[in-house]
Amino acid sequence: MAAVYLDNSATTRVCRAAADKAYEIMTETYGNPSSLHAMGFRAEQEMTAARKAVAAMLGVQPEGLIFTSGGTEANNLAILGSVAAHPHGGKHIVTTAVEHSSVAAACDRLEQEGYTVTRLTPDENGCITPTQIAEACRPDTVLVTVMLVNNETGARFLLEQAVPAIRQVAPKAHIHADGVQAAGKLKLQVERWGFDSLSASAHKLHGPKGCGVLYLRRGARVIPRNLGGKQEGGIRCGTEAVPLIAAFGAAVEQLPPVPVQLARYDALRQVLLERLENIPGVRLHLPEGGVPYIIHLSVPGYRSETMLHFLAQQDIYVSSGSACAKGAKSPVLTAMGLPADEIDSALRVSLCRDNTEEDMHRFADALQEAMSQLARR
Repeated sequence: MAAVYLDNSATTRVCRAAADKAYEIMTETYGNPSSLHAMGFRAEQEMTAARKAVAAMLGVQPEGLIFTSGGTEANNLAILGSVAAHPHGGKHIVTTAVEHSSVAAACDRLEQEGYTVTRLTPDENGCITPTQIAEACRPDTVLVTVMLVNNETGARFLLEQAVPAIRQVAPKAHIHADGVQAAGKLKLQVERWGFDSLSASAHKLHGPKGCGVLYLRRGARVIPRNLGGKQEGGIRCGTEAVPLIAAFGAAVEQLPPVPVQLARYDALRQVLLERLENIPGVRLHLPEGGVPYIIHLSVPGYRSETMLHFLAQQDIYVSSGSACAKGAKSPVLTAMGLPADEIDSALRVSLCRDNTEEDMHRFADALQEAMSQLARR
């Protein structure tokens, strides 16, 4: 029986088109894109094609994209780089208490350097409103960094709706969005929304690990985090990872239209929720307006690690939260004020286009079996 993989917010299986493209570039079109000969030119053409595909997905112009090693580097470059570029822009930062570790750690570093950081906390359902974001800003706010989709609960933070109010209160603020869990699954109009920057990652949408992208609005400035040549406009120096970048583009081109994806996720989510709501003891955490491809639940009395081990023995794979936390207690769930027994027993189911209704039933069946066999702690 095939494995049931329901941890797609951590990473996804590389699609065949992306894997084939990476192999092709590594073995056939392997020139350095900065080289002036024909092989280098063909490599550059592959990057250009990928840049156009990713730009279309994000709703931006291709020249606004900077390829990176992943979402973490993109977030660090946007946050630390934009603040460094505006040393006199203010000393106040607005973010949330439930950001990905790459954003949270960067803000922590700036706080250690003397910046004041306002961390917005969600309500018990995991929600943070555009009004909260805007009202936290001040004239000396130099940076606003908020994720579009929370990687643990699936809450959708409508940062785009806060942009006009932010611009009025804090005209010098750099507005950055972590779009890693949104890109490729939601319709994004980043340029129209007026963000200064946004991050995305290939391996969250069936591309390879080790490749991400930062969108930077024309006129927005960041100080490079590494020095060297003039690649990526001099902002991300070093020879580009052409196989990964080309594979990123190939993966994007294979994505079904967003409405088709969302309809599928909605249907799968409904199947799963109907099963879970009939299992006594399961508590669902479903943020209002949250995305349909992340379902968060708790099974109080059964530790997450124990449940994950049991499910893995059945060849079913979910998560207890962010993969970057490596089993540590979730700061996201803590910030939401969830009871300790729900935090300790939290599970995240995250979907991709390859999942089926059978996957939902197998997970629900295995969860029920685990609750009947495992000893409550």
